[in-house]
Amino acid sequence: MAKLQRSSDHKIIAGVCGGIADWLGWSPNLVRTMFVLSLVLPGPQAVFYLGGWILMPKQP
Repeated sequence: MAKLQRSSDHKIIAGVCGGIADWLGWSPNLVRTMFVLSLVLPGPQAVFYLGGWILMPKQP
């Protein structure tokens, strides 16, 4: 299994969704779509994204 890191290949903003997709073995577009759709629901999704941006190491 891949290490949880921000993706340098599948990044649009910071590579967080691409890194999660690589880690899960999913399509990066699927993870991005699920994240954007989750933003319609109340909750701290944007805070989690920012936390991932800060805490997840970047792929070399």
